[in-house]
Amino acid sequence: MRLILLFSVTLIFSCTTKNKESKKSPNFVLFLVDDQGWSGTSVQMSDEVDSSKSLYFQTPNLEKLASNGMRFSRGYSSSPVCSPSRYSIQFAQSAARLKMIRVGMNTKHINHDKQITIPKKLKKINPNYATAHFGKWGIDAEPSLLGYDYHDGQNGNKEGEFVNNKTQWETTYSDDPKKIFSLSEKATNFLNEQKKLDKPFFLQISHYAVHTNIITEKETHNKYVKRKKVRNTDHPGFGAMNENLDEGLGIILDKLKELNLDDNTYIIYTSDNGSVPTIPARRYYKETINYPLSRGKWDAMEGGIRVPFIVSGPGIKKNSESKVPVVGYDLLPTIIDLAGSKIQDLDKIDGGSFKDILLGNNKNIEREYPGIIFHVPYENKIALARAHSSIIKDNLKLIKFRNNNEIKLYDVNKDEGEKINISDRFPSASSELEKLLDNYLYKYRSLRWQEDINWKNVDVNELNSFYE
Repeated sequence: MRLILLFSVTLIFSCTTKNKESKKSPNFVLFLVDDQGWSGTSVQMSDEVDSSKSLYFQTPNLEKLASNGMRFSRGYSSSPVCSPSRYSIQFAQSAARLKMIRVGMNTKHINHDKQITIPKKLKKINPNYATAHFGKWGIDAEPSLLGYDYHDGQNGNKEGEFVNNKTQWETTYSDDPKKIFSLSEKATNFLNEQKKLDKPFFLQISHYAVHTNIITEKETHNKYVKRKKVRNTDHPGFGAMNENLDEGLGIILDKLKELNLDDNTYIIYTSDNGSVPTIPARRYYKETINYPLSRGKWDAMEGGIRVPFIVSGPGIKKNSESKVPVVGYDLLPTIIDLAGSKIQDLDKIDGGSFKDILLGNNKNIEREYPGIIFHVPYENKIALARAHSSIIKDNLKLIKFRNNNEIKLYDVNKDEGEKINISDRFPSASSELEKLLDNYLYKYRSLRWQEDINWKNVDVNELNSFYE
């Protein structure tokens, strides 16, 4: 009898312990890359598109991550340029709604002390969450204001060794190219500390690579000089910088495994926008470095916004692919959902959770407003791009040019290169999407294009050019 009682107590204790462990808050690592295109790694992002990977670049650690998780073949950045995309990730709102549509904007109109940010929402679920951001920030407020406990400042491109002149296209050497390894060290120190404290964490590592300047380890560069080029855009310096960045990812993956944190950690890998279409020699627009996608950074064609998007973690089917369109501003509600809660005030965000897609329970994302919105209401002379807006809904993508209201419609499931404009064949679909797009811009008083306004360093309220 005593033996049976002892066995029962032991069984109850064991079950209770396992139950506590199963309820342990998950960890999150967001690995955000700068200017990495959809086909800019050795991971094939779409099973159906052979050219959705590079045969020249080598990113073995990203291959490892993808083999352990889910690739989103239609993963999108929130904007075709960096700062709006970074704002959007933190606040789960589109760049159009935030009225943050380009680099170098005056941001006085933005309330940076919002209550809906990734770290603030995680701390509501579990106050023990430790939150950290290291690397390129690109937001006009201290990371601590958004809820980060640990950070290394309001860093921008200059902290990543960027010089805005022609030298940015020349390959140079460093033992710590683009601060990849020093950022990795900050991140691993943070992971060590949270392991000691037994605290759940959210860690965002925002790398300066692969934005120019092109800086690599000499040995890695020598390897790519010897590699056979496959496309005319294959560039030894850029390939070497990609591989050095991938080594940084490997450092994080190894540390998580060493600390036995990998089984309870979701790792998200994505980019702030597509690659600069003019790398390597500032002349490739017919076949850019983003091939098979059209164009690149600075405009909302697929090359500017479709990016690597990979998630691994507990319950995610290994080596799987989802064709559901997801976007950077979906990250916040997804992370919160995975942490065990739901965003109650959905009207304050644009994103939707794709947790059920990750865990194989659903194939849809519920967003407050249908479609994914992109807004570029200014002309970009570097990219030779007209002011335009775009909406993606299911397989269809509509682009509206603002100078003459020209409409283009693409089926980006079948035509990722956006070569066939089908707006004349599907006028009702074009009309519906155009209405959805314009209604959204009016609903949130987004910035309206005007000739000769580039929105740089100006008070948007003084200009008073809104959809209203």
